[in-house]
Amino acid sequence: MSQTLDPTLVVSPLGAPKERLARDEVVVIAVLALGAFVMVLSELVMGVALPQVMDDLAVSAAVGQWLTTAYALTMAVVIPATGFLMQRFAMRPLFIVTMALFALGTAIAAVAPTFEVLLVGRVTQAVGTAILLPLLTTTAFRLAPQGRRGQMMAVTTAVPAVAGAISPAVSGIVVAQLNWRWNFLLVLPLAVLALVIGGWKMRNITTPAPVRIDLASLVLAAIGFGAVLYGLSTVAEAHGGPARTVALSALLVGVLGIGAFVLRQQRLQRRDAALLDMRVFKHRNFSLSTCIFLLLVMTAFGVNVVLPLLLQEALGLGAFETGLLLIPGGAAIAITAAAVGRFYEQAGPRTLITFGAVLATAAWWVLSTATTDTPIAAILALHLLISIGMAFMWTPLFTLAMGSLPESLYTHGSAVLNTLQQLGGAAGIAVLIAVLTLFSDPQAAGSADAVSLEGMRATCIAAGVLTLAGAAAALFLPRRAVVTGARGEA
Repeated sequence: MSQTLDPTLVVSPLGAPKERLARDEVVVIAVLALGAFVMVLSELVMGVALPQVMDDLAVSAAVGQWLTTAYALTMAVVIPATGFLMQRFAMRPLFIVTMALFALGTAIAAVAPTFEVLLVGRVTQAVGTAILLPLLTTTAFRLAPQGRRGQMMAVTTAVPAVAGAISPAVSGIVVAQLNWRWNFLLVLPLAVLALVIGGWKMRNITTPAPVRIDLASLVLAAIGFGAVLYGLSTVAEAHGGPARTVALSALLVGVLGIGAFVLRQQRLQRRDAALLDMRVFKHRNFSLSTCIFLLLVMTAFGVNVVLPLLLQEALGLGAFETGLLLIPGGAAIAITAAAVGRFYEQAGPRTLITFGAVLATAAWWVLSTATTDTPIAAILALHLLISIGMAFMWTPLFTLAMGSLPESLYTHGSAVLNTLQQLGGAAGIAVLIAVLTLFSDPQAAGSADAVSLEGMRATCIAAGVLTLAGAAAALFLPRRAVVTGARGEA
């Protein structure tokens, strides 16, 4: 195998590792981060705006939910192919096409005269988002000097977290003062700005390889990941009968599709032609990190479901007030991630991840004791502790997982992590909603608030159990930061 320069190791003229990124490399990461911020901000606006969209376009809740379900389905189908895209195309044209697709989808959604056109706009947005998020992770890791990878991964954690945290509040203000279309009209100039800056400043830092895409793998990925995500997204809301049968059937088809996809990748990777290279799982630290990461995203997505329900249904807050109360959690993640990134190399992944999991578990347990008399300030403080605990886990898990791989598998590792984020998030919501439904028995108490609160308590306990499992698994992680960047296969 010919030896090529490892892009993860930036070297000075004297041969010593360089401690800082070059100016053009900083620009590349900044442009990608701006694009990711805009995309995540737009991804999550539909939750608050959906009732107004349903009234304006005369659709039912079951139909309207497809604006979020179709977005997630598109993400799950496209992300497995991002490893191929990042190998096959240079960064600058890939970014331009990705950002242009997102801007086009945003424009379509803003002026959509019918629900069907709005759905097309959302799917087009999702294609761009699905490509850009793994591109940001892979690029940040490739460019980061060995001793600063934790800091670079902190960027990929903080940017989506802040966007996700402020999105509900921004959407609430927009819907209250204007209408749902302004959620897209306000994002569109930011998307165009990112596109213009990227087209002007973005540099190609990778060399495209003449790889070919396996169409059969693409079809199997679409069937497998798409069906699993659809089943997970609908099974919790299917109250028996045909709807439950359809959801369970989709899960079965999805599992079989993913199994067939994995078997095909194992055959194709023998000649380096896999769409998603399964050899990433031969690296112990990557496999263990992804297991803990899966538990993390299950509870992280659950926070966005459990806390709004607790604040609105049990404590009587409005949607806008709920959005405002969730903003500090996003800020806490951004601040904590930056700090954790600085200390990753010194403290090591085991200490940071275990501490974060234990902290979040304790906060979930205390939250499970909440009553209608619990002060809002206490709920806010517990949400902050949960967010901080997750931030202690998120950055080290990404850094350890990617750092456990040889350079040739970075793109595939990033695609795996981002795919699991979509599937794990859907699974977490399905599990927690199922617990909520099971324990919210109308016969268990005399008032709606009490019934809802019992369900919330059980859901918080379930989230705590998932997080505690992550803490137990973290004990098997290495004490020291893993330093790799080797070429070829390990």
